[in-house]
Amino acid sequence: MGDSAITEAAKTGGGASEASRVGEVKQWLAHEFGQAGKEVPQFEFTPRSVAYLHNLATLSQSKTQASKILASDFRLKASEYRSQAARIREILENVGLAQEGMASNVVGSVQVLANVANLLNIRDTELSSFLVAMGDISLRKTSVEEKRVKVEKESKVLLDFTRKAIARLTYLKRTLAQLEDDIAPCEAQMENWKTNLAVMAAKERQYMQQSSNYKAMLNRVGYSPEISHGVLVDMAEHRKELEKKTKPILDTLRSYQDLPPDKALAALAIEDKKRQYAAAEKYLEDVLQSALAPSE
Repeated sequence: MGDSAITEAAKTGGGASEASRVGEVKQWLAHEFGQAGKEVPQFEFTPRSVAYLHNLATLSQSKTQASKILASDFRLKASEYRSQAARIREILENVGLAQEGMASNVVGSVQVLANVANLLNIRDTELSSFLVAMGDISLRKTSVEEKRVKVEKESKVLLDFTRKAIARLTYLKRTLAQLEDDIAPCEAQMENWKTNLAVMAAKERQYMQQSSNYKAMLNRVGYSPEISHGVLVDMAEHRKELEKKTKPILDTLRSYQDLPPDKALAALAIEDKKRQYAAAEKYLEDVLQSALAPSE
């Protein structure tokens, strides 16, 4: 740690202020390492290291000063306590209550009394002070007991929650393991479903195309929704009934072919049969029209 490093740190930090901080840091390091019997190690002074060490030196010096003041106060109080102890000892010796002249059990009792007073944090050994301190301890004991009971209840609740959480965690772990075991079969089933879905989609397209072709064919042949299977069956039934009704008439007409030629009578018979035949055709046409008419 040479002068060139200090000069460089002063230039970097900007002027005499930085140089003074470097000097303070150097002096503090020399003092601290000197008290430990060691030499200050070599290192490079940079603005960052100088700032850190300067803050550390300032804090250390303030703490050292505070500890010196506190130590001085403790020494002063100790001196006062020693003087007071000597005065009390002198008073006790004058009244014949010196420690050397007391029985060992009395000295032990007094020592126990003093220890109890120190433990109860009271400044004298008066009975009232002991009673007040014991009352305070009793109150604090009651408060601590209430807190202990409350903490025990909370601990039981937390323990119950913990047990339930552990049981649920165990159940979830088993469920997870089961699900992991079911992954492979489910994936295979999903692949099968995907294949079947693709086949069904292709079939659907095929059936839709066939349905479109059938609709076009029905349109070409003049199909209408009124011509259904039930209508055609009804028409066939009516046709059979009409055939049953017209067959005797046709048989009668054929039988007239074997009669002797009587032009007038034959003409009248033929006209009558023609009217009957025309009435039957009209009835058939009416039946067909009523069957083809849209139902309301």
